[in-house]
Amino acid sequence: MRHPVSRLRTRALAVGLVLAASALVPSGSAGAADQYEWAALGDSYTAGGFVGDPQPALGDASRDGCDRTSEAYPGVVEQELEEFPPGKYVHLTNVSCGNATIADITGKQTPVSLVQPPADGWSAVDPQTERAGLNDQTDVVTIGVGGNSLPFGGMLLKCLETGVAGKSCREYYTNPPAGEESIQDKLARVQDEYIQMLAKVHETAPNAKVITVGYPAVLPEQGSDCNRLSLTELGSITHADVDWLRDDVLTPLNSTIQRVTDFFGDRYVDVYSSSVGHDACQPAGTKWVEGICGDAEDYWPARIPGTLLNCAPINKRATLVHPNAEGHVNTAAHVERAIRIALLT
Repeated sequence: MRHPVSRLRTRALAVGLVLAASALVPSGSAGAADQYEWAALGDSYTAGGFVGDPQPALGDASRDGCDRTSEAYPGVVEQELEEFPPGKYVHLTNVSCGNATIADITGKQTPVSLVQPPADGWSAVDPQTERAGLNDQTDVVTIGVGGNSLPFGGMLLKCLETGVAGKSCREYYTNPPAGEESIQDKLARVQDEYIQMLAKVHETAPNAKVITVGYPAVLPEQGSDCNRLSLTELGSITHADVDWLRDDVLTPLNSTIQRVTDFFGDRYVDVYSSSVGHDACQPAGTKWVEGICGDAEDYWPARIPGTLLNCAPINKRATLVHPNAEGHVNTAAHVERAIRIALLT
């Protein structure tokens, strides 16, 4: 359920932008038969995973293993745009997919969903740019991707592992063993991949306004805010490593996305600033990000096969530091504003 204050704030913004649009759009154009085309691309922070109802529904033959859900921010924004249309109806094509990397936006991906997978596994899906049907008629493209290309989730697991052993994952990624990239090399590679991806999106959808979406404040401003060993927070990750992950990994990742976005003349949506204080180490009702284990819909798994992680004993699900419904509401408010501005300019 949407927070009432967030909903009122978003509606007030929407009404203001609609009124502004009415002064700019010629009379009669709002009732035209054509529509705006919006494509939502991204990873699990866009798809939703465990937030709301699966889309497509469980049992539907068209399920692809991407774990898109009804209460993820694209769906929340879609509802607001339907209620207060920006001159014309906005048609959403959401092809975001859990575990997507930057390369998967323009290349094939094999989904890894644990929610009712087929006996022979999920089939590869076409590039998100193709599935979204990007072309010269596309008006807006939103993109939320980058974390899996580090990969941030894999780094969290390594930090859990080193924390149990009383060691530092900061040291592991700053002076890595043979075969492992340093954090500096990871971020440099992500920048190159993001440049190539945005260039391809612009080539495929030459008339679209492109909006990139950063990552929220999943980690606290002070690592000491976390209750170590609590799986509903960040588990065994040391306080020092929490601070390092925030300052040397997540913040530079967002800065990289923003820097490349600015280079292309596109619009970057900062959701980090507004989500500070709502990280995974906050109490239920305050956090906008679930911890290693957290609250999720019943269809979502409690354990991750091939690992020791099992959240069932504490009656939680394996949420792996992802936004909950309130987190998606916050992101939706900022993305909606960016889309409305893009369609007015």
